[in-house]
Amino acid sequence: MVFGIDHAPILSDLWWSEMTGSLSSRIPSVKGTLGHSGELLAMGALPRLESQGGDFEGERFAVYWFHVSACALAITSKSSARAFSSEPPQSVVGEVESSTVEEGDPPIDPLREAADTLDIRVGRILKAWRHPEADSLYVEEVDVGESEPRTICSGLVNYIPLEQLQDTKVVVLANLKPRNMRGIKSNGMLMAASDEPHENVELLIPPEGSTPGERIWFGSEEDKDKQPDASSPNQVQKKKIWEAVQPHLKTTNDCLAVLAANPMRTSAGVVACKSLKNARIS
Repeated sequence: MVFGIDHAPILSDLWWSEMTGSLSSRIPSVKGTLGHSGELLAMGALPRLESQGGDFEGERFAVYWFHVSACALAITSKSSARAFSSEPPQSVVGEVESSTVEEGDPPIDPLREAADTLDIRVGRILKAWRHPEADSLYVEEVDVGESEPRTICSGLVNYIPLEQLQDTKVVVLANLKPRNMRGIKSNGMLMAASDEPHENVELLIPPEGSTPGERIWFGSEEDKDKQPDASSPNQVQKKKIWEAVQPHLKTTNDCLAVLAANPMRTSAGVVACKSLKNARIS
């Protein structure tokens, strides 16, 4: 069993207490008391003590772990520390199958993994008009690099003048299931930033030089070639991928689009909006 501090179930205080109590009683080299908060009050002689520092939810922390024949235990110096396990707590102290992690292995980020399955593309609006049956909707024909332009309906009438949409490059979420919107099938979504009261809305803008059809990614320039295949629209709906990712999309103080701290990129640079700072993206 290997303990870490990311992406795994939280140990209860009861389990922590049982684990540290059992450890103290069964490992003679541990002298002193282990607090349930995770602070190592007195260690004594422990084999192979290791440590690492970093940032967690905006606060500095130090992680200490030691390896003994009976178990591997992670202890943090933060008073509100939590210990995590990659397995359910079926056995508090047991034989260690593996107590090392290869250095240089990137941490698993489920949010990034989910976002990377979205098919977000550079698009260009070829033509836009008012929906004949819905006062709040525009209808757009959008080039997303396919043989035929896509028809997309957008609820932007109250926020963006029609003339600003013509021949404009946009960001399109392309692997949503088509929806019938007052008699017109909409096949995709234009992505936009909005302020908290949803009084101001701005389309996301691909950087100058972006090519319609290029798939957009999150992270560094090097992450472009690491993108997995996009999920099918059915998978996106069934697994609620968009619902999981969308709350973490926002703009920065510089109006750049990010997923958590990962910039939204094309080969030409970072996607942005015109003026909305710290705005949500949908």
